[in-house]
Amino acid sequence: MKVIISAGGTGGHIYPALAIIDKIKEMEPGSEFLYIGSTDRMEATLIPDLKIPYVGIEMKGLDRKNIFKSMKATFCFFRGIKKAKQIIDKFHPDVVLGIGGYITAPVVYAAKKLGYKTFIHEQNSIPGLSNKFLAHYADKIGVSFKDSLTYFDPKKAVYTGNPRSEVVVKAKPVDKKDLKLSATKKLVLIVMGSLGSTTMNEKMKEVLKKFEKKSYEVLFVTGKNYYDLYQDEKGLPKNVFVVAYLDNMPSVMKRTDLIVSRAGASTLAEITALGLPSILVPSPYVTHNHQLENAKALEQKGAAKILEEQDFDGDHLCAIIDEILNDQKAYHTMKEETKKLGLTDSASRIYELIKELVKEK
Repeated sequence: MKVIISAGGTGGHIYPALAIIDKIKEMEPGSEFLYIGSTDRMEATLIPDLKIPYVGIEMKGLDRKNIFKSMKATFCFFRGIKKAKQIIDKFHPDVVLGIGGYITAPVVYAAKKLGYKTFIHEQNSIPGLSNKFLAHYADKIGVSFKDSLTYFDPKKAVYTGNPRSEVVVKAKPVDKKDLKLSATKKLVLIVMGSLGSTTMNEKMKEVLKKFEKKSYEVLFVTGKNYYDLYQDEKGLPKNVFVVAYLDNMPSVMKRTDLIVSRAGASTLAEITALGLPSILVPSPYVTHNHQLENAKALEQKGAAKILEEQDFDGDHLCAIIDEILNDQKAYHTMKEETKKLGLTDSASRIYELIKELVKEK
């Protein structure tokens, strides 16, 4: 199979794309891939480092508050279509996949106009602007949340879940000793997205001190850009561990008792696949506040607790952690409800959809 795949901006789009690539490689080892991303976002360095053939197209997101940025985005879009057509025709794929981010708009649109089979995937509960546009040009649409099906043509949309779920289920649990963690104490993992968060890192400086007398251990992932903030930090409790990044996050999650995280769709797919109880801190800086809607989908089922960023402090966080960890019956119920929401074969479901499109071709 020859596949062009496009996704960009954040790990929430990129890592599902990589999960799909890995699944296709597993099922059809001789497959060829070309990844089309942006020229200046996370994927521009991550994908080439993974030795996946990569082409960058300049693309900007629309900014409704800034007419000049929106004009720039519109110009990039039309220029991106022209470049994407050249790239696609040269590679001549069997299928073109758009797995999220505004870079997918010119790529999938160009592919459809050239007559190629197309597939898009919506990770969030509420579709983003790019996927709302591309829904008219996609042959099939995969969604992470069942409720998202209502936003798309029922003849095209399929509930697939998020392909990251399959990755985390297959991961080998980490040895806690490798992270200098206790083998017997409960572990609370705190991570605020693949890139970290300025606001949350400022808050966490004070929050971490609140864990001093707790019986559990805390592993806080700052994000690579924020680790230096903690280098000169004195007096952190002995049960608190701070790292910049975890390249084996799924393996660590398998040893985690409770996670405190943003409510990005890929993270929730991993959490539900593992049945991992969570405290969700939705990012208020995303379009349509979709992380809050993502989080509500879990909270309404008793699978998570929501602590909004505006209310986030050490006292609130510790109270919720204690409430969850100190009531074994409630903890077990939360774990079971989380597990009910998870899929463990999402990448396989997406592969089957892609395979059907290729056969139609």
